[in-house]
Amino acid sequence: MSGWIWEYDGYDPAEQRLRESLCALGNGRFATRGALPECSADAVHYPGTYVAGCYNRLGSEVAGREVENEDMVNVPNWLPVRFRPLGRRWLTPDNTTVLDHRQALHLDAGILARRTRYALPGGGELTVRQERLVHLGDPHLAALRTEFTAGATPVELEVEVALDGGVRNTGVPRYLDLDGRHLASVHTGTHTGPGTVWLRCRTRTSDIGIGMASRLTTQTSTETETGTATRTGPGTGTGTGPGTGTDKGVGTNTDTDTDAGTGTGGDADGEIAVRHTASRAVQRFRLRLAPGAKATVDKVVALHTSRDPAISDPLDAALARVDRAPGFDELRASHHAAWDQLWRRADLDVPGEAGRILRLHLFHVLQTLSPHTAELDVGVPARGLHGEAYRGHVFWDELFVLPYLNLHFPEVSRALLLYRHRRLERARTAARDAGRRGAMYPWQSGSDGREETQQLHLNPNSGRWLPDHSHLQHHVGSAVAYNVWQYCQASGDVEFLHTKGAETMLQIARFWADAARHDDRIGRYRIAGVVGPDEYHDAYPDATEPGLVDNAYTNVTAAWVLARTGELISALPDPRRRELAERTGLDDSELDQWDDISHKLHVPFHQGVISQFEGYGDLAELDWPRYRERYGDIRRLDRILEAEGDTVNRYQASKQADVLMLGYLFSPPELHALFHRLGLPLDEDTWRRTVDHYLHRTSHGSTLSGLVHGWVLARARRAEAWDFVQEALRGDIADIQGGTTGEGIHLGAMAGTLDLVQRGLTGLETRDGALWLDPVPLPALSSYGFSVRYQNHWGVRFRLRHGKLEITVPDHTDGAPIDVRLPDRAFSLGAGETARLLLPPD
Repeated sequence: MSGWIWEYDGYDPAEQRLRESLCALGNGRFATRGALPECSADAVHYPGTYVAGCYNRLGSEVAGREVENEDMVNVPNWLPVRFRPLGRRWLTPDNTTVLDHRQALHLDAGILARRTRYALPGGGELTVRQERLVHLGDPHLAALRTEFTAGATPVELEVEVALDGGVRNTGVPRYLDLDGRHLASVHTGTHTGPGTVWLRCRTRTSDIGIGMASRLTTQTSTETETGTATRTGPGTGTGTGPGTGTDKGVGTNTDTDTDAGTGTGGDADGEIAVRHTASRAVQRFRLRLAPGAKATVDKVVALHTSRDPAISDPLDAALARVDRAPGFDELRASHHAAWDQLWRRADLDVPGEAGRILRLHLFHVLQTLSPHTAELDVGVPARGLHGEAYRGHVFWDELFVLPYLNLHFPEVSRALLLYRHRRLERARTAARDAGRRGAMYPWQSGSDGREETQQLHLNPNSGRWLPDHSHLQHHVGSAVAYNVWQYCQASGDVEFLHTKGAETMLQIARFWADAARHDDRIGRYRIAGVVGPDEYHDAYPDATEPGLVDNAYTNVTAAWVLARTGELISALPDPRRRELAERTGLDDSELDQWDDISHKLHVPFHQGVISQFEGYGDLAELDWPRYRERYGDIRRLDRILEAEGDTVNRYQASKQADVLMLGYLFSPPELHALFHRLGLPLDEDTWRRTVDHYLHRTSHGSTLSGLVHGWVLARARRAEAWDFVQEALRGDIADIQGGTTGEGIHLGAMAGTLDLVQRGLTGLETRDGALWLDPVPLPALSSYGFSVRYQNHWGVRFRLRHGKLEITVPDHTDGAPIDVRLPDRAFSLGAGETARLLLPPD
């Protein structure tokens, strides 16, 4: 593989779901998994397409209870192109001999290519080449080119191209007991000739209209003694406008052909015959290929939903767009140009295998959250637009994603924060319903900001449905506030900070102040009824109610929110501060209360280390060697213990970083300052003991765990950091969580590895109007470069190379010189200036 091509050789059914996720193509508005177009959804293949922000809510009966779930919808499948020798069955790699197969994802151009050579029943060969794109320049277009080449014997092919509205959400086996039929009112038709067909439908409860149109063209080339003869098939269906009334056609349910039958295509070579079923628009035609001859079939598709701005009807918009769309070659060229521009803004130069993986991670981050996202009302889907795991919900993963985007695509970060602000009122309602003031953001969010965490979750090890208490992870509110602050520090967006940002942070601070209760016995405030990032521990052993007391991560981040928000409000311009106070009822006494709590929140310790929560040190020690010997992979220790009739709540065992997340969010000076504010000791020895304690008691059952441990260990125990960094890098490509990547990538972990290189190893911070740096390069990642956008400065270049750091501010940049601060020096850099610094030895 080259640094810009991600390749798979050979066909392996067991690898298809993983490859489909890693070869998905998207543009920020929608994405399509890298499934083979001739294959339908089954146990091996899953050709899903997902539109950002397109959710639907359905009820299901599970374990005798009626539950409700909102899912990101698998919209109609635009991919289908299947083929067969006339009179034979449809060819797939599962029912036909595959002589060779290669799939290549071209990261630079955003193109997925495949080449498959089939041995045909009855003799002969057929080579199928395809190129696919989801257009980055026009976010409503996608295209697929298929080339059929005959071997040494002639081939008469029947080809079927379709739009399929009969899809369901069935991509995650654990969810199969839930209703996955999200589409209704499916209609299909023909538009101004057989070359263009359309499909319209709606989601069942959210009533989102979906319009899809497909334009088909064919071209046959035949090698002759005098050269190449080329013929374009009839009925190419270019069209001239969106069409209304009879122009759109009327779907008719006349096609009853099945995979087993022979069926009929057009009577003449390349002539398109159109059929409509209850849920599919189907175009069929025949191709007669002489030995060595090639035929090209191009499919250009437009996709709109009723959530799109500046349209009146999604089907009209799709038909109009597909009518005026250029051919495949021109689409590919403009798509490549759009990717060129995006790669320049996301400049990252890391050599070797790590750089190759980071480029793949960056590709998938940009496909999910592109500049087009800035126009949408969407959050950060934890599994990208690549699959149905977590039902497309928004968790706290923006905590790992926004720090990268802040320094490259701040307009995207702003849009993602606006998603949270638009749901601030819903979060305030949730707090009121829980008897709290302020805003209580949900652990899982979807369309409208209500709590989407499931009531029950399935343990596949035991087959039991269990209560899910992860909605008690109220620390997600602190993540929202942290993201607001970090975005404004990096971008210099004072307007957002003083308006929507201040409003959001105020209500989160108010929630924490109301949740904290003073304990006269210890003279400190305590927060009860929460679950920390660990997620394993959701209750005390033998407790009848869920929730923990004084989770250290929750309390320390709550103290940060209270302190930072108080400082922000005090620094607001007088008119804005008065306006905010009048709208929210905020007064000086409440600010004084916040200040008091931020100095006196309780953080428990045991045996000289920070306790994950009060009472953690009293839990039993797990026999880790015995469980590793018995089960091998114990990443999901919670499922193993529950299947044994035990519970992880009894043990000092964590799924992922919890206390150590503090070392991910805050630099050592910031973390020490926070504990000093709380009046608690946290010297380097205490932090190192804390890191060692949890390092040996964590199962790493999340892809985020390796990332956070690598980040923290780079400063605490550098010799061990690289192993965790490698695990974070390989988390999805090696599917280390045991089959989960096939259900969707782990977007937070992918973005986090980018930020590890960008901020973690450089110590890059944006605070107090300056760029702070404290590099700790790892031996395996000691020479690399990247560019950032810091406030009004575009393309500030950093280069680490063998103990040296180079910083360059480009010419013709706006704004004042950049204030740069390192532990041992400070200086300013203006436009066109470069600083070359010798780093201290390890």
